[in-house]
Amino acid sequence: MTKTIHPIAGSIALLTILTFWVSTALSELFASASVVTTVKTLIPWGFAILIPALAAVGISGFRLTKKRRGPLVDEKRKRMPFIAANGILILIPSALYLSFKAQAGAFDMSFYTVQAVELIAGAVNIALLGLNMRDGLRLTGKLSRRSA
Repeated sequence: MTKTIHPIAGSIALLTILTFWVSTALSELFASASVVTTVKTLIPWGFAILIPALAAVGISGFRLTKKRRGPLVDEKRKRMPFIAANGILILIPSALYLSFKAQAGAFDMSFYTVQAVELIAGAVNIALLGLNMRDGLRLTGKLSRRSA
């Protein structure tokens, strides 16, 4: 069961973060302030999907690594504290701050500064989660080193 939950939850988490990032970037670049407000308001609601998915990935990953060792497992394990810290210390507070600012119509310098930080931190988490997914696929034999 854990072998099934882990990749599904990981995919949901990665796709959710990717959706947040792309929605933010597209709305900021091409849409009106009202669309930006809608996107920034909806993202914290997406935490209802993201946080359980990340918890399921963490718990199932911990259980799976009890049985496995090796460089790929070690690499995945090393990335997780950065992914978690980035999310808890930067991404979640930024999303909440930006939601409140957008709902107040306060698109000022602090909004755009935090928005830039959030986009950078989000890109980092997407990259790290993508690397973890790649290594997970390698661990299961669904991706060889030569095809990556």
